[in-house]
Amino acid sequence: MTQNPRQIRNFVGGEYVDARTDERLEVRSPVTGEVVATSPRSNAKDVGRAYEAAAGAFEGWADATPGERQSALLKIADAVEANGQELIELEAENTGKPYALTASEEIPVMADQIRFFAGAARILEGRASAEYMAGHTSWIRREPIGVIGQVTPWNYPMMMAVWKFAPALAAGNTVVLKPSDTTPETTLRLAEIASEFLPAGVFNVVTGDRETGRALIENEIPQMVSITGSVRAGMQVAESASKDLKRVHLELGGKAPVVVFDDADIEAAIEGIGTAGYFNAGQDCTAATRVLVQEGIHDEFVAALASFAKEAVVGKPDNDDALLGPVNNADQLAHVSGFIERLPGHASLDAGGTRLEEFGGGYYLSPAVISGLRQDDDAVQNEIFGPVITVQKFTDEAQALAWANGVQYGLASSVWTSDFGRAMRLSRKLDFGCVWINTHIPLVAEMPHGGFKHSGYGKDLSMYGFEDYTRIKHVMANIES
Repeated sequence: MTQNPRQIRNFVGGEYVDARTDERLEVRSPVTGEVVATSPRSNAKDVGRAYEAAAGAFEGWADATPGERQSALLKIADAVEANGQELIELEAENTGKPYALTASEEIPVMADQIRFFAGAARILEGRASAEYMAGHTSWIRREPIGVIGQVTPWNYPMMMAVWKFAPALAAGNTVVLKPSDTTPETTLRLAEIASEFLPAGVFNVVTGDRETGRALIENEIPQMVSITGSVRAGMQVAESASKDLKRVHLELGGKAPVVVFDDADIEAAIEGIGTAGYFNAGQDCTAATRVLVQEGIHDEFVAALASFAKEAVVGKPDNDDALLGPVNNADQLAHVSGFIERLPGHASLDAGGTRLEEFGGGYYLSPAVISGLRQDDDAVQNEIFGPVITVQKFTDEAQALAWANGVQYGLASSVWTSDFGRAMRLSRKLDFGCVWINTHIPLVAEMPHGGFKHSGYGKDLSMYGFEDYTRIKHVMANIES
């Protein structure tokens, strides 16, 4: 434990407040394994106070014009960029991410996403009015839902907070957001930054554990709850929310198939897949984690990917050459290591998969490549969420498609081929919310992110995601009276 760990407080009603509980949670840096901060294990009373603040602020914020909401969000985006270095360093201490990658791949992207929703606020509209009944005119209004409860994960604490609060606020809602207990600090700082431009109570953050999350979902005030997290957590949220008929928005796990045909550009595929598989230590629900390679190039591909893994730089946040840092916490280290320890005899560990002791108490793993796996193996069917890429050998397009779709998840996928017709066929038949062709993992604010099956429902980003935070009202007027 560091000598003086930071004492984190909740952010409610536009200011930091003490929790109504004395229970605290440790925040450990995955870089060192040391406690760097403690945060409140907020209880139902803490959650209730935050919701009351959000409910009190809702009417005024909902009545703000789209232009006023846009102006606030644009100022928040500018402030995020202005405070970028502080956010980068705080994020790195909570997650272990390399400074350079966070600076290039997160801060500018977050600002862009906030600006997108700022612009979207001014173009939200219902369908055109018309006379569907003699003597009457009908039109559609899109309105804010109300108070929104939100839960974000530990893999992208800052960015996932943006994905939650930006569309919700742009639509005129107010929010209470609970970040992961292992990575609460950048979310609290974002709320503090945003508070300069928002009425008090519009954006509130409470910290805590699963019981705090349960209280967030079960409270009677929110009309909608939105979570990015595990399948198990999503199922629990959906069940709990159903008792009060709350709207539910779920972005859950993934097990992205990466289908590589024998006519693919192997060099480009290795670079793209290796980067997309190990970026953020593989802790990404869209990571290129499950590769299916056609038999003609399988052995060459495995050897090249293993070389990529062995050469990938694992480092501390200040290492500008690092592709990846540690996994987020001790439990996740054990989870990922467990998959490797349980590999069946027919599988081959072609690279990595060992804890890197030279980093002391940090949660570092060497990037792994596993081949020889079968479709029903644990490492193929279940989410590893770490720096591990599995490789399977397929014979033809039909087998590749069957194996790609043969998991419970349906979030993201990619196809690598020079055959345009084949790429188009698979893009239609792959049962995933996103299909990339000859690339993997790029996202843009204008396009939706969200999956099928056990990957949840609802969309983040895009106008589709924005509309998820609105309700539809039909208004009809008698024009003959």
